[in-house]
This record gives sequence, structure tokens and C-alpha cells, in this order.
Amino acid sequence: MAMVHHVVWSQWPDLMVPEGFTRLSPENFPLESSDLSHITFYIPPYMTGNEYLGPIKKMTNLQFLQTPNAGYDNMIPYVRPGITLCNAKGVHNASTAELAVGMAIAMKRGFPDFIRAQEKGRWSHERMGSLNDSTIGIIGAGSIAQTMISYLTPYDVDIKVFSRSGSNGSLTMDKLDELLPTLDIVILILPLNAESKHLFNAKRLALLKDRAILINVARGGVVDTDALVAELNTGRISAALDVTDPEPLPASHPLWSAPNVLITPHVGGDSEAFEKRGMRFMEQQLQRLADGLAPLNVIEV
Repeated sequence: MAMVHHVVWSQWPDLMVPEGFTRLSPENFPLESSDLSHITFYIPPYMTGNEYLGPIKKMTNLQFLQTPNAGYDNMIPYVRPGITLCNAKGVHNASTAELAVGMAIAMKRGFPDFIRAQEKGRWSHERMGSLNDSTIGIIGAGSIAQTMISYLTPYDVDIKVFSRSGSNGSLTMDKLDELLPTLDIVILILPLNAESKHLFNAKRLALLKDRAILINVARGGVVDTDALVAELNTGRISAALDVTDPEPLPASHPLWSAPNVLITPHVGGDSEAFEKRGMRFMEQQLQRLADGLAPLNVIEV
């Protein structure tokens, strides 16, 4: 078998690469001042913007574009013939599922209200809801959704999962509108595409039952932000959002001041758990190439 060689650029100077591969990082190969034509396998740094995507245009010999994210919609414009796009499906399962479940508990048990009372030095005893005895709808049936299910299983909850394909035993999306009024908590964890953009529009938000909680750990564009602000302002539902549209959310945006909303700044996958899982996955990908195998998580674009 012919020796495979790749020039790999990643954020990690200590990434383990197979014998014969070249490892590059910001420490020894800054993108802004180096000849990027050498790079054949590019891993843009996690949770960064277009400053690390623009250089792809100068990577004339690039063969693999490996996003460290599960989502990849922002990468598609940079894919050209000869480039294989892969995502990091599985890397963020633990962190994202953990945040979604934490948000569900926080909203049900009234943590945001208690924190505001604490800031004012006010002892404000109030009976809040409980995650237990809730009916939870998870929109999306991928690996993060499956991890959420495992995290939620010890609780006394009824879980309904929806997906376009009906995979992993999920319900198909044509059942969603019928069942939305029965759900206490709705968790969004599906890709953003033409079909899912504004999936939760004014009409669908209106189908949510009173006191329902909408949790978005997918992409901001899955929800119509203006419609959500309007619905939140009625006081009828609550929301916990790790992603928004627009993102970052401008300081003057009315979503910040809407009632019954908890906003986190897109930290779902970005926990201490990411670092070792991210590196381990990238090293696995590179070893597969060295062994003559196809990479995992190839995205058809």
C-alpha cells in the first residue's frame, strides 16, 4: 500500500498525527503569514468565525475540510471540487445533551427567577414545576438526541422524538403539529437547512401549550426570532436558548428583555469535555486516512 501523506493544520500543537504526516498549528504555521498551499487537511479552530474560513480559499491543495462542530452549514460555501467535508458528529453529544437537560431542569424549577431574587437579596419561596411527570418532545433524532434520551431516562418523563426520516424509532415530522399541544418541553436539536429554517414560526409556536418550555440547542434559524419574542411577551410560554438568530445577539435586541427566557451564548458543545473528545476524534480521522480507510462523517454537499 502506497504511503499516505497529509499536511494537517489544527488548533492543537500536540495533536497526534500518523507517521509520515506533517502537523501544523498556529504556533509554527500562522495562517495569516504562511503559504497555505501546503495544507491538505484543515481543521478550523472550534467556535471561531469567518477569520478561519476565509483562508480556505488559499489552500489550493486542500483535500479534507474537517469541521470540529456537529453543524456544518457555514462550511458549505467553502467546499469546492476535490474537497471532502466532514463534521464532528458525536464529539459534542455529552456537552450539548448535558446543557439541554440542565436548561430543562433550570426552567422547570425556576432557577432564573431565584437567581434574580438572590441578586436583590429577596427570599422568594414559590412552588415551581418539576422535570418529573413532563412530556418532552425532542425534535431531531441524531446522536446528540440519543444522548439526551439516555440522560433523561432516569427521570419520570414521557419522551417523544420527531425526525424527518423516522429514524431510531422516532415519529415523523407530519405528527408534530398534532402532538405539540401535548408537550410540556420541546427540545430542538436538528440541522439548519431549507426545510428546518423557521420550523418554529408563529403558527407552530402558537400550538405550544400554556407554560410549555422551548429549548433550542440546534441553530438559531430553526426558530423565527420575531415570532418567538411576540409569543414570549404574552407570558404564555418560556424559552431557553443556546443559539439565536441573529448570533451573536445584539445588546439592543428585544429578545434579551423578553420575559421567561434564559439565554446562553452558544456554549452547548463548548465545555471542558470538548477538548479531549475533539482531539481524540481528529486523531481517529487521521489514522483512518493513514490506514487507507474513508474518513467518518462525510457530508454530501
